[in-house]
Amino acid sequence: QVQFVESGGGLVQPGGSLRLSCVVSRSIFSFYDLGWYRQGPGKQRELVARIPIGGSIYYADSVKGRFSISRDNAKNTVYLQMSSLTHENATVYYCNVHPPLGYWGQGTQVIVSS
Repeated sequence: QVQFVESGGGLVQPGGSLRLSCVVSRSIFSFYDLGWYRQGPGKQRELVARIPIGGSIYYADSVKGRFSISRDNAKNTVYLQMSSLTHENATVYYCNVHPPLGYWGQGTQVIVSS
């Protein structure tokens, strides 16, 4: 069974940093590009960052220079390091392969507030 287990969200002050983690089923981790997505209330889920098996990393324009995606093959985990957070970054974040499968994990919520 494919699983995505996100963690690391929480409350952070504007300008602060968080690192999100996602454990991905080992059966698929090494065979797909991996992505972090976010979905705000009433909005479509959108790709924030993508790390391929090979090739260039992608970042949405709004997070370039502030977010960094990485993957640890030994731990079948993908990370999203977020810095200089603003209120616009507050939402639920999900990981999935890219293009995404139809199954999603529970996500991890990021709250930006002073």
